[in-house]
Amino acid sequence: MNQRDADSSIASRRRFLQLGAAAAACSLILPGSALAASVGNVARKLSFVNLHTNEKLSTVYWENGAYLPEGLKQVNHVLRDWRTGEVMDIDVKLLDALWELHQRLGSKQPFEVISGYRSPKTNATLASASDGVAKKSLHMRGMAIDINLPDRKLKTVREAAMKMQRGGVGYYPKSGFVHVDTGRVRFW
Repeated sequence: MNQRDADSSIASRRRFLQLGAAAAACSLILPGSALAASVGNVARKLSFVNLHTNEKLSTVYWENGAYLPEGLKQVNHVLRDWRTGEVMDIDVKLLDALWELHQRLGSKQPFEVISGYRSPKTNATLASASDGVAKKSLHMRGMAIDINLPDRKLKTVREAAMKMQRGGVGYYPKSGFVHVDTGRVRFW
């Protein structure tokens, strides 16, 4: 190999390393879907324990670039309004946010579900009994969930969800849960 070929090879390797470093840096600083985009077509799996029904679910809901109807159906069922039995389609953006949150936290435990979907009737009953329940709650649209991860501090779950900038994040340490929704970005 002559000097000119050697210099060209070194420059090519250097450029390759620079591009790789730039790509890695972008994935660290981009909010929202950066983590999901960086893993491409990795199957997205979610696990839940519904604290009111004791039901457990671990299912793949997205794979090979598509949402899986059977996985979504299973999620909708376990996150139903446990008081009335009503089922609602859960916003896939919420599922993606939960998947990303679980990945960011490196949790090995399923999400403990305090509240997923709430029927208008259930929400009205809860709102009349507490100032902490919104009359137009996103729970009624399948766009909100109240969760805990038993292997992570509640404060850590909240901070990670806030950094994602995917929607609203509420912190309820006395009640032991974090509210996550896909509405506008806001924190309380």
